[in-house]
Amino acid sequence: MALIINDECINCGLCVDECPNEAISEGDDIFVIDPDRCTECVGFFDEPQCAEVCPVEACVLDPNHQESKEELMEKKKLIHGE
Repeated sequence: MALIINDECINCGLCVDECPNEAISEGDDIFVIDPDRCTECVGFFDEPQCAEVCPVEACVLDPNHQESKEELMEKKKLIHGE
């Protein structure tokens, strides 16, 4: 499952540098996560780093993008050429 940033986002930007896939960018009002690049940090960390550093818990699972750990690992390999 990819993550999304909900409207609780306070635009602090802490999440951007934490993403190993460069999936987070500034949107119109809040930061956004590209579901095609989000791997929930599988293959890098035990927990999604954006959610770990978010001071308002705005980074949550996206029910519209459900993926298994295996699918997330394959996506990581495609993104990083491994």
